[in-house]
Amino acid sequence: MTATELLDAPVSHSDAPDWQEMYDFVKARESGARTYANSIDTVIERGRLARVFDRAGREYLDCLSCAGTLATGHNHPQVQARVLEFLQSGHVTQALDITTPAKYRFLRKLLECLPPDFARHVRVQSCGPSGADAVEAAIKLFKTATGRRGVLAFHGAYHGMTAGALALTGNLGAKRQVASLMPDVHFLPYPYSYRCPFGVGGERGEDISLAYIERTLSDPESGIIPPAAMIVEAVQGEGGVIPASARWLRGIRDITARLGIPLIIDEIQTGFGRTGHMFAFEHAGIEPDAVVVSKAVGGGFPLALLLYHEKYDAWQAGAHAGTFRGNQIAMAAGAAAMEVIQSEQLVAQAGAKGERLGAALRGLAERLPIIGDVRGRGLMWGMEIVDPAAPADALGSRPADGELARAIKKRCLANGLIIETGGRHSAVLRLLPPLVISEDELDEAIEKLKRSMREAMESRWTSAEKC
Repeated sequence: MTATELLDAPVSHSDAPDWQEMYDFVKARESGARTYANSIDTVIERGRLARVFDRAGREYLDCLSCAGTLATGHNHPQVQARVLEFLQSGHVTQALDITTPAKYRFLRKLLECLPPDFARHVRVQSCGPSGADAVEAAIKLFKTATGRRGVLAFHGAYHGMTAGALALTGNLGAKRQVASLMPDVHFLPYPYSYRCPFGVGGERGEDISLAYIERTLSDPESGIIPPAAMIVEAVQGEGGVIPASARWLRGIRDITARLGIPLIIDEIQTGFGRTGHMFAFEHAGIEPDAVVVSKAVGGGFPLALLLYHEKYDAWQAGAHAGTFRGNQIAMAAGAAAMEVIQSEQLVAQAGAKGERLGAALRGLAERLPIIGDVRGRGLMWGMEIVDPAAPADALGSRPADGELARAIKKRCLANGLIIETGGRHSAVLRLLPPLVISEDELDEAIEKLKRSMREAMESRWTSAEKC
């Protein structure tokens, strides 16, 4: 049976529990740490490109795409065909870091997707299956290569949930009750114009940020010893969809190069076309010392990599290991997904579709005072929900309204649209549709979002009147 036939075949529900029983059973047994399932309170069963279907037969337009993992959408026929072909081939499905045909083909395709100058000197470390392990690998590599111990990160950053990655993450929620995280982490101001840490915003805020960072790192009494590395997201995702400008990123690259600080770019959510370039750092025309990737690189299967310049390859054998760093299915799927991204010109499409989506979201913001800010790049957008009745600060920014954002997200699900929230106070509505989403589907997403916002606002007003 072909991939298309498998996907189109009817699903048998005979002698199987209904969706509510399944959901309740899993909820009762899963840990309190679960997240997405708390708001997506149904049983997702099938998916096809930009759409998913739950067990009750309801259809949803998926503008979360597994937190940006599914660049080619759910069950893309070309990717699925490659996976089925691989599974039927008799090739090994796990291989530690042993050389295999799947790894060879994957690495050849990966090198095609990297900027040529970076690819020319790259070394690749296959990590455990999560992006956080690639971050852990990067920390270990640069501490080893430099002999230093400190790491620089940024306010609003998100780099993962393992101990070292969590230490580099700005959000305090997951850190408050965890003692003894990695020491010697220093946080620096990220250019967040709507809530500028310096109270000025725009290019002036970026200039102050760069001046602050350079003077801090050059100051012999700053309290910060020369660090092993700096890690930064070109677009903060979980932090609220905050893109750094090209000029700020170029400034960061200049500072780190002059001061001899290796620069790591976290492309776990932005890599492989998401922002309208294959990698988000390419918007700035810079070359980092290392890039961490996961999510889209595995074509929907777990895979994470650390890519770095060969001059830092100071590791001894076994310095970073893991059983599942040889996920052959992910390599087969990842190579196929990269082929689809190239052949269907999805990087250019992400840029063009992103302009369409951004224009529509800004149009909503002009009419709805609950939208304080709209920002994004390519097919990665966020809308910050605020309390329009509260006083504005000196920048004209109003307090975040996470409660209303969550209500809108809930209404979106009821209206057949899956989105997520993030950022400060979880007040940013985040859209991460698959790159294969059509223009008609983008328009549909906007209409469902508009309807959901209206319903959430009406519900709040009705509740206020009753009080």
